[in-house]
Amino acid sequence: MPTAKAATKKTTKTAAKARPLAKKKSEETEINPLQAPFFDALGERNGEVDLPKAVFDEKPNMPVMHQAYLRQMANARRGTASTKTRGVVSGGGAKPYRQKGTGRARHGSIREPSMKGGGVVFGPHPRSYAQRMPKQMRRLALRSALSQKAIEGRVRVIDSFGFEEPRTKQAADLITAIGFDDTTLIVLPAPNYVVSRSFENLTGSKIILARNLNIRDLFTHTYLLLAKDSLELLEENFGRPESRSRSRSKAGANHAHEQADEEAAE
Repeated sequence: MPTAKAATKKTTKTAAKARPLAKKKSEETEINPLQAPFFDALGERNGEVDLPKAVFDEKPNMPVMHQAYLRQMANARRGTASTKTRGVVSGGGAKPYRQKGTGRARHGSIREPSMKGGGVVFGPHPRSYAQRMPKQMRRLALRSALSQKAIEGRVRVIDSFGFEEPRTKQAADLITAIGFDDTTLIVLPAPNYVVSRSFENLTGSKIILARNLNIRDLFTHTYLLLAKDSLELLEENFGRPESRSRSRSKAGANHAHEQADEEAAE
């Protein structure tokens, strides 16, 4: 008859054998952040699409994202607040009353700061709140924000928008079919009047072009809906420097081939 000690050892060995299997199973079920759900124009899921590593495979840099957000908010300030000093306020050329004999404090002008209607001391004046930030840091902030969206599983890619005419109801049905239950940022590769008119009346939805993507809109919208054609533009505009140089050289090579084909045809 096995003792309690032997039974304990046997249980420990069995648990040790099962532990690697459980770990392997959990690794297989992990979600790959570089693969986003892919939908068609009707909102039906058609598998997944690979997101460009040059944009969505960045380790999120919180300090840079914070600095970029503060810079954008500061640059949006108009800085037109203005007040008048005692030298700008009209009137007050004459002494309001004589210096002595009235029992009151002596004053030389009714437009001095201590008088009603007088000038303002240390008041605001028109100024610029603009902050400078290197381009590489701005792009790093955008890549960090996009990568964080991908890590959280809040990125979706759509093949196209099948809107023949502006229809808000059709846009709302598409958002519901995809499964968005919060604010959505829709990224387009080029201006599209029909799509913009369809989504502009939906609360919590915003249309933006891929080249105009910014850190504030990424922070203020929960989900990101990317048109498939905008992925290449995101990589070209905001990808790492080495990826952008490769894309430019590839574009130059394609252009050279096209010119050679045209000359051969002539």
